[in-house]
Amino acid sequence: MTKLVSRFVKDESGATAIEYGLIAALIALAIVVGAGALGNEIGAMFNRVANKLKNYAV
Repeated sequence: MTKLVSRFVKDESGATAIEYGLIAALIALAIVVGAGALGNEIGAMFNRVANKLKNYAV
């Protein structure tokens, strides 16, 4: 029984999988935040262009 417990304590394969999962989650979060900021900036740019076109159309 003690061998089983000591082998379980020394096993780090689960910790590695958790670390990879955390890294993947952080990368996904960075992509979502970056895409959101980029989308807002592109939307603002289109609004500026639309407003300038309205001024020329009148």
